[in-house]
Amino acid sequence: MNRLVRWFHQLGSPPVFDRFAARWAPWCLAAGAVLAGFGLWQALFVVPADYQQGDSFRILYIHVPSAWMSLFVFGLMALYAAIAMIWRIKLCEILAMACAPIGAAFTLITLLTGSIWGKPMWGAWWDWDPRLTTELILLFLYLGVIGLYQVIDDHRNAARAAGLLAIVGVALLPVIRYSVVWWNSLHQGQSIRLLGESSIDASMLLPLWLMVAATKFWFAGSLLLRARADNLRREAGKDWVARLGEAEKPA
Repeated sequence: MNRLVRWFHQLGSPPVFDRFAARWAPWCLAAGAVLAGFGLWQALFVVPADYQQGDSFRILYIHVPSAWMSLFVFGLMALYAAIAMIWRIKLCEILAMACAPIGAAFTLITLLTGSIWGKPMWGAWWDWDPRLTTELILLFLYLGVIGLYQVIDDHRNAARAAGLLAIVGVALLPVIRYSVVWWNSLHQGQSIRLLGESSIDASMLLPLWLMVAATKFWFAGSLLLRARADNLRREAGKDWVARLGEAEKPA
């Protein structure tokens, strides 16, 4: 068996995953905090004000990475849910359900920062713009996944029902992504590109990419912590959990 495949297979073991998450979650969170601190310092004190929007444009360093993460996390959640349903991998169920609260938080931040940014630009806190409306629907989908997982007592059945909603809901992601292209929209079009030339000034890009990396690391650390907690709840009563509890007791 390929070493990488064997490693992933072993990672599906609850005690192995617990050790992996306990080891790497703090490092991911620390990396996210350092990158976010440096990125925000660059965004607030180094990058010059925008020639049209002034200092109000600086909120994009929170808004844009959060918006990208709201889509990325939902897609990852649906992928985990699909793997769990096809191959019956319990760890993927846990990871899928751990994605939902984190993705909902990113989506809420996206909506709030978009409203704050939109007020001086559009003259209103909210408009039923295609991009805003579809992002709001995404938040409701996240809440639906969380709600389904919480109201069904059996963890496996709850994860399957919530995972199915995530898989169906993934069809919304391209609608959000291309809403500013398909419909007339107050929301500005794509100005930042991963491939190709971005339309914003190059001096503004470094803190943005730092914040994008920071949100990825923060998500990874948060995902590991939430998945570890859920894994321990599901495995409560097992010998390895009891031994873990004994090991963590103060001498």
